[in-house]
Parts: sequence; C-alpha cells; structure tokens
Amino acid sequence: MRNLSGVTFKASVAIIGLCAAFVLPAGAQTQAPAQAPAQAASSSANSTSKPVLVELFTAEGCSDCPRAEELAKRMETEPLRGINLIVLEEHVDYWNKYGWIDPFSSGDWTARQLEYVGKTPKPDPYTPEMVIDGGAQFPGGDGRQAQAAINAAAAAPETNLSVTQESLDAKGEGEFKISAGRLEGDAPGDPVEVWIAVTEDGLSSAVKAGENAGHTLYHAAVLRYLHKVGAAQGSGDAAFTGDAKVKINSKWNRKDVNVVVFLQDKKSMKVLGVASTKLTS
Repeated sequence: MRNLSGVTFKASVAIIGLCAAFVLPAGAQTQAPAQAPAQAASSSANSTSKPVLVELFTAEGCSDCPRAEELAKRMETEPLRGINLIVLEEHVDYWNKYGWIDPFSSGDWTARQLEYVGKTPKPDPYTPEMVIDGGAQFPGGDGRQAQAAINAAAAAPETNLSVTQESLDAKGEGEFKISAGRLEGDAPGDPVEVWIAVTEDGLSSAVKAGENAGHTLYHAAVLRYLHKVGAAQGSGDAAFTGDAKVKINSKWNRKDVNVVVFLQDKKSMKVLGVASTKLTS
C-alpha cells in the first residue's frame, strides 16, 4: 500500500470475516471474474435489499490492489443477504508515475479521494482504500472492517431513491429519471447533493510494467463518469425529482454499463441514499 507521497506501507490484505463467499483463493488477481447476476431495471431503498454504496480507490500499478478488487467483485456477484452492495471502483492517477499508466485512472477520482481523507486525522490518500456510504474509510482489502462498516450502513436510515432509464438514442444520449423521498439521516441545514455515475463491468488489463507487471487484472464496476445533478431539498416528502442526461461513450460495452445515483451530504460526505439501474439498449 502506498500513499500519495510515494511512501510504501505493508498492509494486511487478508479477506476474512466478511462471509465465506468473500474468502479469496490464492492467485485471485489472475483469475477471470464470474459473471455478475442480472440486475433489475432499477433499484431503490424501497426494495427488499438495503442498498449500500461501496467505493474502492485503487490503481493498476499497486500490488496490494488486485485482492481488494477481487473483494469488490465478490460484493457484486455474491452479495450479503438483505444488502445490495453498489460498487464504484475509482482508479486514482498518482500511481501512474511508477512505471504503469492505468488506462482507467483519473485526476478527478484522486480529487474525490482527497476529499474523503480530508475528513480523517491523517489526510494522506493511499491505495487500496474502501469507503462505505461515504463514511467509514479503511484499507480496501480488510474484510473484517468491510463487514463491520457494511453492517453499520445497512442499519442506518436510508432515503428512498430510484433511477429509471427514460430513453437512449442511437448516439448514446441517455435520459434518466431520478426520484428521492424525504431525506433520512441528514444534518439539518447541510446541503445534500444529487450525483449520477456511470460504471462499466467486465474490464481488464494485461499489465506490462510496474508492480503488477505480467499479470492480467480483472476489475469490478469501474467508474467512467461522475456528475452532480443538483441539490436535494431538506424538507418535504419529495427531496428531489428530476431528469439527468448522460452521454454513453461508444467505446463502452453497453451490456456492462450501470447507472448509479446517490445523495451525499456535502459537508460530511455521508451518503444518504443510493440506487442503480442496468443500462438497456
């Protein structure tokens, strides 16, 4: 595990305690992922499974990251009972100077991680890092902390939220309807932002340099796009209702694209609600 300044740390990446399905086999970083189960057209906090947002800050140049990404993939394909884990795999760019340029990396995702770690006593970003519902932050391969954080998030109040695909034209211009009920778990007076994200499953890289040279890395839901839609209202039964337009890049495999929306307290960065839908052509 290495932080932004380039200092290397030794960190435990044992995937234990989350549940039997999440225990990783040896050589997990070189195994092709199992196919994720088909998702419903939309999901919301009204569904039987409680949605929880899992953000994983990672990089292809980081040798500790593949096992954390395997954990993230298993969260998608082997979910915990009664909990819908919605994954955003965010590739930071500060590893690009160590021999391998991550094709999925972005300075925007680094900036997002910097916002998160700025809320901690030691505001120094590192990989892999996992953030659960915008709150708990810990090394991304720590199954015990992941379980505890997910359980806590699942027990917290959740704002009813849904996203529905309205249209998608031949040029890839998609329109999505977002609806949020009364805000739950927010701090009075704090602004709550509405975000829309696009992720793509099934991505991989044959890494030719850096710490993972010679390995083929398979990823979870890689973040492709993130945009603030607007602001939710702190009072009333409907915190937000509106449409969001998203351009689906022609290079993305549409059958593997997911659209995620979430509500985030601007000050604390706590996620108050999250929902996702599979892109339909």
